[in-house]
Amino acid sequence: MAVLSPSFAAPAVAPAVHAQAMQRLEELTGLVPVEYPTTRRLGAAARDRAADLNAAFADPEIRAVLATIGGEDQVTVVPHLDPDLVRSDPKPFLGYSDNTNLLNWLWTHGVAGFYGGSTQVHLGPGPAVDEVHARSLRAALLTGERVQLTEPGESEDIGKDWNDPAALSEHGDREPTEPWTWAGPARSVTGPTWGGCAEVLQWILTAGRFPADPAVLDGGVLLLETSEELIPAREFGWIVRGLGERGLLSAVDAVLVARPPTSDFSSRPSPDDRAARRAEQRDEAIATVQRYNPDAVVVVGVPFGHTRPQWILPYGGDVTVDGTTRQLWADYR
Repeated sequence: MAVLSPSFAAPAVAPAVHAQAMQRLEELTGLVPVEYPTTRRLGAAARDRAADLNAAFADPEIRAVLATIGGEDQVTVVPHLDPDLVRSDPKPFLGYSDNTNLLNWLWTHGVAGFYGGSTQVHLGPGPAVDEVHARSLRAALLTGERVQLTEPGESEDIGKDWNDPAALSEHGDREPTEPWTWAGPARSVTGPTWGGCAEVLQWILTAGRFPADPAVLDGGVLLLETSEELIPAREFGWIVRGLGERGLLSAVDAVLVARPPTSDFSSRPSPDDRAARRAEQRDEAIATVQRYNPDAVVVVGVPFGHTRPQWILPYGGDVTVDGTTRQLWADYR
């Protein structure tokens, strides 16, 4: 499988973490990682990163593509991608954060992917790969099974500094998680997913890279999460409101909102303050979704996106959001 850096070439700044990730990836999946010229090249031009993606999608020996990490400029890579290559030989792409750009682009061309996965964040660091991540990675790449998504009970916003040798053997600061919050009617919804990192969704919509008719999301499940930029809950609410004005909230039948990060290397508020920030974003999400679609089933706090442990979720594939039993199921076909 291809291991690429469509945004930031993190392996260039933390080669030991990358090396451990490559070893663990092969051990977990039996797949041999194949790197491309820009995988470890800092500052590679958008056209060069796109050339690597095009090469991976064109190679019949490559059956999946995994991003090393996200970044902040993949929006400039997308115009250089060749849709004929992905349509002629569809293969799954795994990534999150800035990789929302690529996942949306693939989705618009009829190719499903998976929201989640990062060699530099979820495979390389720490004493081992978290079980929920390993299970969903194998489901996405190998088994195609249907899996119930559960709460692992602990979470970290950030790991150890990659330049600290402890990053290879220790977790970051983990804390117990809160129960998920459910809202909306007690009904079960199954539908294909779309969405991703809220900040990046703004760029996609501003760049005009979403179909004109929001009905393409009818019956779907919207994924929403926020990044390590730690945007205020009010700003997150503005973004969700924009999705509502665009007609996207009224189209979907369910919304999954991830547990958001509330700290970084430069700022770690108290546990009470972090809990308050998560609650504020939760309340913004529920109130805004219900303003535009009171019939949507909403669940907040799911461990996907910018958190660890992380579930990898289908992107364009089916997720079941059962408001009666308060269970989540993902179909990794």
